[in-house]
Amino acid sequence: MRIAISQMNCKVGDPSTNIDHIHVRIEQAAKQKCSLVVFPEMAELGYDMEVITKSAKSWNDGPANILAQYAKQYSIAVIAGIAEREGMAIYNTLAAFDKNGALLTKYRKIHLITADPICEDKFLQAGQELSLCTIDGIKCGLMTCYDIRFPELARALYERGAQLLIAPSAFPLIRIEHWRSILKCRAIENQLYVAGANRIGTDAGVAFGGASQIIDPLGAILSSASETEDNLIFADIAVDQIAAVRQRLHIGQDRRPALYRNWSQSA
Repeated sequence: MRIAISQMNCKVGDPSTNIDHIHVRIEQAAKQKCSLVVFPEMAELGYDMEVITKSAKSWNDGPANILAQYAKQYSIAVIAGIAEREGMAIYNTLAAFDKNGALLTKYRKIHLITADPICEDKFLQAGQELSLCTIDGIKCGLMTCYDIRFPELARALYERGAQLLIAPSAFPLIRIEHWRSILKCRAIENQLYVAGANRIGTDAGVAFGGASQIIDPLGAILSSASETEDNLIFADIAVDQIAAVRQRLHIGQDRRPALYRNWSQSA
């Protein structure tokens, strides 16, 4: 399966411009024979909590329908970060559609950052559920930005059969070396592919660091973007590569989960 990551500058408070950009990138990815294109976190609104609070729409009134329309029009799966309002709550949501425009899954970010200057927890509701979907026979586990810092989430997705971790993000430039290291670590420790779709630009005083990457189960970087440029990157995902890596090094079967549970319970 060939996948694409669209690294973009999401214009804060300008969903029309952002959706137009997403449309162009979906078309470009489809022309490159990709089965999937991934966009950053909060791709349609940008990353300003006050703007998100004011502008977030319900699932039916937000960008989900147009993303589904583009997926169907270009016959390509699409995953993008959006703001989703449900009642009084606002969620940092990933919307995933198949090549026919049908909803595969939606994922609500579980780990909300509590540090200044973003403080998501003051504005957003945390998700509670894992989210996986299958695209062209490859099982994909979804994570969002700060989620990648928590190995428990990646491992839970691995335990449920994930072969590719997809992480749309708005990761800051000041910590971009963490981003690179963590993505590689998640790939190696779980013996799977990782696709990290970061953004560029600056919102609410936070500069974002790009460096989107697609990494194989051995930790090799298959494709990467710069820290500053709007770009579309590609890589091929091969299920047999996952099996080959796991046959050589038996991390899955050598784990001791009963011990780990005991340690956690006695802490």
